[in-house]
Amino acid sequence: MVIAVNTRFLTQKKLDSYSSFVLEIFKQIAQEQPHHHFIFIFDRKFHTDFGFAKNITPIIISPKVKDIVSFKYWYDVKLPLGLMKHKPDLLVQPTGFCSLTTSIPQLLILQDLAFKHYPNHIPKNHLAYYKYFTQKFIDKAKLIVTLSQFSKQDIESTYTVEPNKISVVYSSAKSIFKPLDYNEIEQVKDGYADGRSYFLFVGGFHPRKNLMNVLKAFSLFKKWQRSNMKLLIAGAVAVQYDDILIKLKTYKYREDIVLLDHIDETKLALITASAYCVLYPSFFEGLSVPIIEAMQCAVPIITSNNSSMPEIGGDAALYVNPDEADELAEKMQLIYKDENLRSSLIEKGLKQATTFNWNIATAKVWDAIVATNNV
Repeated sequence: MVIAVNTRFLTQKKLDSYSSFVLEIFKQIAQEQPHHHFIFIFDRKFHTDFGFAKNITPIIISPKVKDIVSFKYWYDVKLPLGLMKHKPDLLVQPTGFCSLTTSIPQLLILQDLAFKHYPNHIPKNHLAYYKYFTQKFIDKAKLIVTLSQFSKQDIESTYTVEPNKISVVYSSAKSIFKPLDYNEIEQVKDGYADGRSYFLFVGGFHPRKNLMNVLKAFSLFKKWQRSNMKLLIAGAVAVQYDDILIKLKTYKYREDIVLLDHIDETKLALITASAYCVLYPSFFEGLSVPIIEAMQCAVPIITSNNSSMPEIGGDAALYVNPDEADELAEKMQLIYKDENLRSSLIEKGLKQATTFNWNIATAKVWDAIVATNNV
């Protein structure tokens, strides 16, 4: 088979959880399927250090997408035209969007329906695009992959789609996320937290990640415990960044806050594995990879009781209502005071993490590719 994969969002050297998932899956599939040819499609210059296999041909189909109009033009005009000479047997669309004009069979990977649950977190023109076209994309796709049972049920309850058209593929955490020994942990704490223990918030500054309630909860925790614990904040800069920086200037415990700007994945793995506890009280998630990363690192996690997060954490996490900063603070206090609970969560987390496996994920995506080609 000749398999085209829309990889236009893999242009940044620093990838988010979903982009990393797509890259890991298709690099592994290409290595495991040397007799099949893969075309990675970009709309701009890409990083050659992604380590393409010999049976992967990267191509650029211009113009570079800049706005909604050029986005639609690229998908429905330039993409089909650019693929004509390559004659792919199918087209994998990991972006959640299909080309509505091509006759090439398409496998759609639809991460979640976050726009439906939190419409205020995305630009209005993007929201209008999602609302108008998502059903059309679902209809156009031969098969659909999503990343949790929650998202599968969400798609089925929102749109007209046959349940057997959707398969679930869980992500995993990279092998660099692993437990550290005592001396390694102390070295990381010395380097990032003045030698102190710390909570780690993963998610950055996007409104959906819920940093403001984390800061409120940390204040309550410090007030109740009078501990020297720090709070490290890791994640991408987003629209709230400048506003939060202003608020941090008057934040009572600002000396105990560490903003981790521009850290790479290797450093994040070390910081995660050295945390006392990871905080991930997001308002909504379809992927939840930081939960897996924390469990794999033998670090307990406090996360939200909604969307895919309980599905991923199982009985190995503490859950809170993400709207309630008091509840988050109470769980932070509980895990701080109860070492037996913390040890139990670590043990359960290591076991739960083994259920998320790159080999299983890759095999399921490959099955979906083969099925799409046979529909």
